[in-house]
Amino acid sequence: MLRPLDRPLRRAAICVAVLSGLLAALLAATRAPSPWNDRTDNAAAPQAQAAPGPVMFPLFARKSGRLYDYEPKGAGGVKPMVDMGGGWAEADALVQANISEGGKGNDVYHRLGTTLFYTAEHGNDTKVVGGGWQIYDRLVSVGNMGGSAEPDLVARQTDGTLWLYQGKADGTLQARVRIGSGGWNGMTALAGRGDYTGDGKTDLVARSTDGTLYIYPGTGNLVADGVLGSRITVGGGWNIHKLIVSTGDNDGDGKTDLIAADTAGPLWLFKGTGNPSAPFAPRVQIGTGGWAAFDHLF
Repeated sequence: MLRPLDRPLRRAAICVAVLSGLLAALLAATRAPSPWNDRTDNAAAPQAQAAPGPVMFPLFARKSGRLYDYEPKGAGGVKPMVDMGGGWAEADALVQANISEGGKGNDVYHRLGTTLFYTAEHGNDTKVVGGGWQIYDRLVSVGNMGGSAEPDLVARQTDGTLWLYQGKADGTLQARVRIGSGGWNGMTALAGRGDYTGDGKTDLVARSTDGTLYIYPGTGNLVADGVLGSRITVGGGWNIHKLIVSTGDNDGDGKTDLIAADTAGPLWLFKGTGNPSAPFAPRVQIGTGGWAAFDHLF
C-alpha cells in the first residue's frame, strides 16, 4: 500500500507551479483539443484490468480561495492543516490525482473557464489538457476504473450524461467513453478512488437529491454504457453532509473509505468494509468543527 510521506512544503509547490505557468497555459489553450473527442456510444474497448490495491491520499480543501492540505494520520483521520496558499478562487473545478512519480505524486487538475489544466506535484509547468470543459458541471477522480496504469476522471455533462476519461502518464487524457446515458444531473455528490464492494474493481459513489447514497460497481469492462453495474443502495439521510469525498484508504486497513463534511461543521470518516451489503461501518468523527466553511474537498 502506498503511504505518502509528510512533505507539505513540496506539495505546496503545486500552487506556485499553477500560478507561474498559468499565462503560458492560457495562451496555449486556444489550440487545445476538445473534450468531445470520444468513442461512439456503442463502440467497445478492450476489457479493463482489476483496480490496484487501496491507496492512502491526503485530503485537499478550499476555503475563501485558499487551498489546504490535510495529511492522513495513518490509522484514521487527518493531521493539522498545511496552508498551500491563495489564488484558487477562480478555479471552478479541482481534482486530485496520483499520476506523477510512478503514481506517488499528488497532482492537481483544475478548470478555469473553458480550459482544463494539469500540474504535477513536483512539476514546474502547468499543462493544458484541453478546451471546451465548460460542458461539465462536475469532475471527480475515481482512480483506475478504465484499466490503464494511470487514474481516470469522471465528468458529468450538463445534460445528465456521464463520461469516463482514462488518464495518461503525462497527465493528459484519452478519448472519453460514455458510462451513463442520462439522469446523472439528479446526483448531488460523486466520489470514488477505490473498491467499495470487495471485488477488486473500482466503483463510483453517488448521492441523489433525496439524500440516498448509492454505489455503482465497476464492471471491469471498458465498454460504452457498460462500465458501471447495477447500483447498490447504501442508505438514506446523506443530505446532512455538505461535501462527500474519498481519499482512498484513510485508516490503513486495506479498504476504501469515505469522508464527509457535516453541514453542522464536524468531519466524519466512514470506514469501508468491502462488503457490498453493508459497505460502511458506523461513522467516526475525525474533525470537531469548522468544516462547513469549506466549499470544496478533493
